[in-house]
Amino acid sequence: MISLNLSPSLNPGLLHKTRTRTRQQPTRLSALLVTNPKPFNHRYPLGLSPIPNLQIRDAAAKPLLSLSNPESSSGFSRRPRSIAAVGSSDSNPDEKSDLGEAEKKEKKAKTLQLGIVFGLWYFQNIVFNIFNKKALNVFPYPWLLASFQLFAGSIWMLILWSFKLYPCPKISKPFIIALLGPALFHTIGHISACVSFSKVAVSFTHVIKSAEPVFSVIFSSLLGDSYPLAVWLSILPIVMGCSLAAVTEVSFNLGGLSGAMISNVGFVLRNIYSKRSLQSFKEIDGLNLYGCISILSLLYLFPVAIFVEGSHWVQGYHKAIASVGTPSTFYFWVLLSGVFYHLYNQSSYQALDEISPLTFSVGNTMKRVVVIVSTVLVFRNPVRPLNALGSAIAIFGTFLYSQATAKKKKIEVGGDKKN
Repeated sequence: MISLNLSPSLNPGLLHKTRTRTRQQPTRLSALLVTNPKPFNHRYPLGLSPIPNLQIRDAAAKPLLSLSNPESSSGFSRRPRSIAAVGSSDSNPDEKSDLGEAEKKEKKAKTLQLGIVFGLWYFQNIVFNIFNKKALNVFPYPWLLASFQLFAGSIWMLILWSFKLYPCPKISKPFIIALLGPALFHTIGHISACVSFSKVAVSFTHVIKSAEPVFSVIFSSLLGDSYPLAVWLSILPIVMGCSLAAVTEVSFNLGGLSGAMISNVGFVLRNIYSKRSLQSFKEIDGLNLYGCISILSLLYLFPVAIFVEGSHWVQGYHKAIASVGTPSTFYFWVLLSGVFYHLYNQSSYQALDEISPLTFSVGNTMKRVVVIVSTVLVFRNPVRPLNALGSAIAIFGTFLYSQATAKKKKIEVGGDKKN
């Protein structure tokens, strides 16, 4: 420690003047800071160059001393501060710890909420696939069953809107016209998937439906979109895996394979035309949009269903009751397939509102894995090793595709910000 010894031999007048100047110096500095809040140059002794923007930061990257911002609450104040005051942060450590604990609790709450949404989404999808397949096994008329599932979703949304449990969208003629195309492609995708479910194992249909990204890239490219090489490479394992699974599938049926492929085409075109025709109706959220699509799809599908297989419904109903034993069991299966078809789509839209598209894509890939494993265990479908390998390769390719498209979107967003 260095001590300063003031000798009594010093001139008292000179000492008084020095003290007076020392007292006046903070006042002049404060006046300068108030009248000239802009960054200024400081001239230092020993030939040091001016420092236009000097900041001393703490661990939280908050400026403690700022010469470029004199009016900062953590920089120089208008009154002289002690060294201890300058070296310490203005915020209370207890307040920092409280904020940190609040952020941790909020993060845990969001994680829990996300887990619940994903859990419901997976559970509802599993229930739909199991009871839909059970109903189709005894009543192999997918056109009527698909119509009932759209009917159940339409009634569900009408109840929500009528009792004001969910805000009713503003329906206009331009909106209905814009929705006609997406609803038509949704109808094609839904009925084709139901036809596939009625002819082959549920697991095989889902493996083929994992090839949806392939059709998305192809059709989007034909309509003018461009994709990087990583996206094109990611669809190769999807094609290879689906091909291997199809060749080694025990329950292979050409109608089931073509139904799953047509379903992919329908849903891809629905997504593409939804983006193009519904750009001016962004005030309608995803759940209301899906409800409106369900109602229009029902109007599309049911008249065609009557024409295709209506003459067989009565006879098929009696056979189904005789096969099951009790009518209530059959009704229960059909009802659950209809209700949970709408619920799992509703949960998927809610999940998409809460998370990023990349997380949603990964979650959707894992959903197919869970559904495939669950249905194999429930229905005890025989699975060959090569079939399992092909399914795994296809699903892994879907995961790679979601990663590649996420990077593409980041690059596009970055380019838009620069422009």
